[in-house]
Amino acid sequence: MRISVTVLALLAGWPLTATCRAAAPDVDFARDIQPVLARRCYACHGPDTHEGGLRLDDRDSATAALDSGARAIVPGDAAASEMLARISSTDPDTCMPPEGARLSAADIAAFEKWIASGATWQSHWAFRSPKRPPVPAAAPTTNPVDAFIEAGLAARGLPTPALADKAGLLRRATYGVTGLPPTAKEMADFMADDSPSAWEKVVDRLLASPHYGEQWARHWLDLVRYADTNSFERDGAKPHAWRYRDYVIRSFNGDKPYDRFVLEQLAGDELADPTADALVATGYYRLGLWDDEPADKVQARYDWLDDVVSTTGQAFLGLTINCARCHDHKIDPITLRDYYGMVAIFHNVTPMGDRQMNPAFIERLLPPGEATVSEAKHRAEEVERRLAEAKSNIDAIGKRLQEHGEQALDELTRTDLAGWKEILVTLEAEKARDVPTKGLVVSEHGREAPETFIFYRGNPHADKKPENRVEPTFPQVLSPPVPQIEPPADGRSTGRRSALAKWIASPGNPLTARVFVNRVWQYHFGRGIVRSPNNFGLMGDPPTHPELLDWLATEFVAGGWRMKSLHKLILMSRAYRASARAVPDALAKDPLNDSFWRFDMRRLTAEELRDSIHVASGAFNPKMFGPGVYPAMPQAVLATQSRPGDGWGNSPQEEQARRSVYVHVKRSLITPLLADFDLADPDTSCPVRFVTTQPTQALGMMNGDFLHAQARVFAERVRREAGGTNADQTAAMVRRAIEVALVRPADDGEVRRGVALVETLESKDGVGPARALELYCLMVLNLNEFAYLD
Repeated sequence: MRISVTVLALLAGWPLTATCRAAAPDVDFARDIQPVLARRCYACHGPDTHEGGLRLDDRDSATAALDSGARAIVPGDAAASEMLARISSTDPDTCMPPEGARLSAADIAAFEKWIASGATWQSHWAFRSPKRPPVPAAAPTTNPVDAFIEAGLAARGLPTPALADKAGLLRRATYGVTGLPPTAKEMADFMADDSPSAWEKVVDRLLASPHYGEQWARHWLDLVRYADTNSFERDGAKPHAWRYRDYVIRSFNGDKPYDRFVLEQLAGDELADPTADALVATGYYRLGLWDDEPADKVQARYDWLDDVVSTTGQAFLGLTINCARCHDHKIDPITLRDYYGMVAIFHNVTPMGDRQMNPAFIERLLPPGEATVSEAKHRAEEVERRLAEAKSNIDAIGKRLQEHGEQALDELTRTDLAGWKEILVTLEAEKARDVPTKGLVVSEHGREAPETFIFYRGNPHADKKPENRVEPTFPQVLSPPVPQIEPPADGRSTGRRSALAKWIASPGNPLTARVFVNRVWQYHFGRGIVRSPNNFGLMGDPPTHPELLDWLATEFVAGGWRMKSLHKLILMSRAYRASARAVPDALAKDPLNDSFWRFDMRRLTAEELRDSIHVASGAFNPKMFGPGVYPAMPQAVLATQSRPGDGWGNSPQEEQARRSVYVHVKRSLITPLLADFDLADPDTSCPVRFVTTQPTQALGMMNGDFLHAQARVFAERVRREAGGTNADQTAAMVRRAIEVALVRPADDGEVRRGVALVETLESKDGVGPARALELYCLMVLNLNEFAYLD
């Protein structure tokens, strides 16, 4: 569970920073008061102990008269509230808390303001349904996003940022939307377009690119801990897992409504007449770790259930439900009963197998194309009927031939025979084309689910006491409806997952839309409006712009949960197009850029870096979809396996140059370059990737086999495109290398320095001309300008 800076400050009694207070000037009970009560007061005045008859975990008890006649909290009257007098006192005999550091001045002020305003025991901001706030007053043409951002900047005395230069902006957006660099033509076209609609044309083009789905699918795959293998000692392959990855890519490219996207993954098999996509989407349940030979089968089963509850809660709801697996927490409203109520929803799902994966549990034949299961069945039956008809007519004509000879056939009959043979060939081709494929899917044990019990301390071997039996429920802190469970007609499952999916994907869920729009914002800006995107609970970070978050969430739902319109709204904003340059005064006032007074620069992700190297070298293969590819793996890395090389294929060079999203993800054998540059850990949901700077990055980029191989291909490209090998042509090749890798014209100074480096390598280091150019190309691929975005 991630603990926010704000809550840490409160719990430790530290004064809140100006940044935190400015972002949230009003006192919020769940954010500012309850954490202090839990940490500093509940030990003596909480749910278990009521010293002096005072209990502070319940409003009625906290505001009631004590035996002495005094009242700890008098709503609306801070001066009459004994609690405020005690926490403000400097007398060691009367001050509270009696042990440890006194509350900070900021905490005391927060309590005073809270009591004076009525001591409202309000629920946490994220647990209340978002209300569409009014857009702050601004120019009529102002993007609503900018109206909220600029209002926040003005309130803090910060300037509206200047706009980024066009070249930097195009590079930023092209990587952000597609994960690839802009082409030279795209750059030239945008630089030459001075029309008012120039930027909008770029945005529309990028969102229409098939590479958009690949880039944004990668973000989602981080959240659902995607991998192609099971982990543990054997780390065996998950059959057909890649179909789930392709499903996600198609969903983003097709602008599938997010509510449908949620329904398909959580319960696509329970839809009335599912398509192949709806079935493949349920492979979500099969993506996690699986131990094919656990020492404790019962423990392993409940660990798997915990993984599903954890991932579902964090990815779809932004809640760390798994924190309540063992016991209740005084400060966390997610209870032990909530946790096991969620376990009950998934309890009937079949395991992967027992020692070996069970195809009956994890595989299912998929209808072809976009057909539903019933449509595919009807089409297959119709093809078989027509095949039988064609064969029957051909056989009948053949029988006549045997009885009377070919001379007995008139011209019409001959035409019929040729026609039926043509129909037969067509139908057999159609049947071959529609052969069902297999997908990695979820399954259940049938309509009846096993009973689920609360296990204190998370021990699944504990006694199953009747009073600890639970039914499927949703976290009660969200005031959810009672699950409406209707088993599907096919009898394959309980319908529990459908009930959960429909609740999560409903407009009335207070978290779903907020969590998703926050993720979209995060991947565009580098951080979310809520910096803890998998934790919107009490221990998560508060939103820096709560009104903007709620406006985006309500706008998203009102727009039919469409992702591309949300992207466009953000990409068209001035906030997104802002310069990344630092302004000293703003940097001093808001060093964390909570107010978005500039655009934060970032390094390319691991996949973006690898793919960009392939693009620069000219080796890039844009082929989409299909089974994962296996990049060449150093023998030293393969040797780390218990059985070196086991489970790692050898793809052709052109396949290895495909996008990194198609690289086979073997949990025990991650591609070195991707691992070096902070690829998401596939074992758990990864909401935010680390961005580290460490030695293996430089070593891999300068000395790695992959980089040297690509530098060689890159050198061949620039030699071919620049032509020749004499001194004048050396300058042309240096210039071309810069133009290709950095997608901008080269200036004369850097060309001269490049030529000098090539000449030095040849004259002083004894390197031949071809190798010298390769090393120069290697240097270009190591430039900060290649790896960073402004």
